[in-house]
Amino acid sequence: MDKKDKLFDWIKSIVIAFIIAMFIRAFFVEAFKIPSASMEPTLLIGDHVLANRLIYGIRVPISGKLIIPVSHPEDGDIVIFRWPKDRSTYFIKRCVGIPGDVLEMRNKVLYRNGKRVIEPYVIHTDPHIYPRNTDIVMFKTLWGSRDNWGPVKVPPNEYFMMGDNRDNSYDSRYWGFVPDNDLVGKAFIIYGSWTFHPFKIRFNRFFKLIH
Repeated sequence: MDKKDKLFDWIKSIVIAFIIAMFIRAFFVEAFKIPSASMEPTLLIGDHVLANRLIYGIRVPISGKLIIPVSHPEDGDIVIFRWPKDRSTYFIKRCVGIPGDVLEMRNKVLYRNGKRVIEPYVIHTDPHIYPRNTDIVMFKTLWGSRDNWGPVKVPPNEYFMMGDNRDNSYDSRYWGFVPDNDLVGKAFIIYGSWTFHPFKIRFNRFFKLIH
């Protein structure tokens, strides 16, 4: 085998490996980095997570149109999705409402279908409770305030997402529901965790399952 043939085989191997990697990324598993504190304490800034893309069905890349249904997000799932206001941006939040659910928040407490939701993973960092008709623009939501809103019914084929760091999360309270076509996958494991400013590696979070 001459040098030209070796070069061709080398290029062919790289192309095949790239195609396989892109196929896996598009339909099975994809990696994401956590950029904000909105999901603390469940997910920290600098956590690197893997998302199961297949769990919510096989979809057309980019458009997100469902080809083969598998399952749907359930209340409590941590979901990665395209932000409906800019589909080039990915968000990760917890699903708190599925189609047909009636949601309401009273004094920071979430109610689903008239019953209080037990959320041991949620934290509150601001002791102040904003009334339904707050004049503070940054805490004004589509249906009231950050801490008091609803009731609102989740439409068919859409989902309501919120961060676990409930007082510091830009989520469905402010910009609305997530359509089914914007779903990407369910986060299931932290495969690494580190920050650069300051530099810190959190070995205790490596290979931690996400709940």
